[in-house]
Amino acid sequence: MTKQEKKIYILDTNILLHEPLAFLNFQEHDVFIPMTVLEELDHIKDRKKDVSRDARVAIRALEDTLKDATPEQITEGVVMQNHGSEYSATGRLAIYPDHLLKQERITLPGPENDNQIINAALHLQQDKSDRAVILVTKDINMRLKAKGAGMQRVEDYRTDQLISDIKYLSTGYAEIEGDFWSRVDNCESQTEGRETTHLIERELLPQTVFVNQYIFDQSHGFVGKVVEHDQKQVRLKDLGYDRLMGRQAWGISPKNFHQAMALDALLDTSIDLALLTGPAGSGKTLLALAAALEMVVEKGIYEKIIVTRNTPEIAESIGFLPGTEEEKMAPWLAAINDSLDFLHRHDECRESSMRYIMEKANIQFKSVNFMRGRSIQKSIVILDECQNMTSSQLKTIITRAGEGTKLICCGNLAQIDSNYLSPLTSGLTYIVEGFKDFEGSATVHIDGVVRSRLASFAEKNL
Repeated sequence: MTKQEKKIYILDTNILLHEPLAFLNFQEHDVFIPMTVLEELDHIKDRKKDVSRDARVAIRALEDTLKDATPEQITEGVVMQNHGSEYSATGRLAIYPDHLLKQERITLPGPENDNQIINAALHLQQDKSDRAVILVTKDINMRLKAKGAGMQRVEDYRTDQLISDIKYLSTGYAEIEGDFWSRVDNCESQTEGRETTHLIERELLPQTVFVNQYIFDQSHGFVGKVVEHDQKQVRLKDLGYDRLMGRQAWGISPKNFHQAMALDALLDTSIDLALLTGPAGSGKTLLALAAALEMVVEKGIYEKIIVTRNTPEIAESIGFLPGTEEEKMAPWLAAINDSLDFLHRHDECRESSMRYIMEKANIQFKSVNFMRGRSIQKSIVILDECQNMTSSQLKTIITRAGEGTKLICCGNLAQIDSNYLSPLTSGLTYIVEGFKDFEGSATVHIDGVVRSRLASFAEKNL
C-alpha cells in the first residue's frame, strides 16, 4: 500500500477508555494521539472509578510502543509492534503536539479539550491533504462539532461491534412459517428415555442455525431445540408446545411462549450461561429468581444464589452507605426483593417466609467490583441489568464461574445508563453474539410485557 493509500486516524480519549488497546486495531494505517488525550488520560487514571483502570492500561500500552523512540520519532510516528496474534498493526503511532498550534491555526476557540482535539484533526487534515484524515470518537456531539468545523471524515469506533445494527442481534429462536412437518420428507428420529431427537436436512431451517436455538411452529404445536448441526443436517430435540407451557418453577408458570422458552433454558442444567433479553416488564428477573430458587431449594442442584449488578459510580457510592456489603447493595437490588416478595405474596407471614428463603437458598448480594479473583463453585449467579456493563466487565464475571456454576444474565438494551455504551457496544450484545453457538449457552429474547396493561402500553407508545 502506498503512503497516499494509508489513512491517518486521530483518536479521541473515549476510544482508549472504551478499549485501551484500540490504537492497535487500525492495521496498516497510521494513528495519531493528540497531547490533549494524554492529559485527559493522566487526569482520569487516579480517579476511584472503573474507568481509571482502562486509562492506566492505555497509558502503559502506549508507553510500551513508544519507549525506545526519540522525541522526533514520536512526533513523526513509530512503527507499531505486533502485540500478540490478535493484533496485526503495521502502521505508525504518533503523539501530536496540539498544544503548540499557533493561534491563527485554531478553528474552534476556547479551552475545552474536545475543541483542542478537533483543532488538531483539522490541522492534520490541512497539512496531510494528500491522505485521508479521520477523527474517531464515540462522542456524538463531538462528531457533530467536528463536521460543523470543517472535518471531512468523522467516524465512530466500530472495530468492537459484532453486528452492524441491533435488529440483527440474535433472539435465540426462529419461527417456521406454516406447518413444520409438512415440509419434512425424510427424518431420522431417535428416542432415549423421555427425550426424542429428529435428524433433518439443514436446508429446511432458517439461514442461521446455532446450538441451543429454539425452532418452533407455534400454530401447529412443534417446538424443537438445536442439539447439533453441520452444513447438511441438524439434530433437533423435540420439546413439545404443551409440555413447555406446562413447566413450573417455584410456583411460577410462563404467561407466554417466550417465557416458556426462557424457563426451559433456565432450568436446563446442561446450559451454563442463560442470556435473557427483552423489554422492561417481560419477566426476566422474576423468571431467573424463580428458576434459581427451584434448583437450589427444591432440587438441591446448586448450593447458593449470588445476585449482582453493575451500579453507577459504585467505587465511590457504595462506601458511603452503612452496613455490610449485602446491605450496601440493597438499594440497587431492590428488583430482586420485589421479585422475592411477589413469589411469596400468598404466604400467611410474608416477611418470615422471605427471611427463611434467604437463609435456605443462601442468597448473597455482591458487588461487581468484589467479584475479581473469586472462583464460584456450585452456585447460580444472577447478573441483573447487565446492559450497562462493558464486554471486559462481563468477561471478568464469566471467568469467575467454576465447576457446577450457572450464570444468568438479564438485560434490556433500551435502558442503557452508561455514557460510554450504546446498544451495539454493550457487553450484553457482545456476549449474546459471542456465545450464540456455544453448546453451554442459550439466549432467549422475551417479547411482550406481562407486568401490567399500563406497563405494556407505556412500552409500546412512549
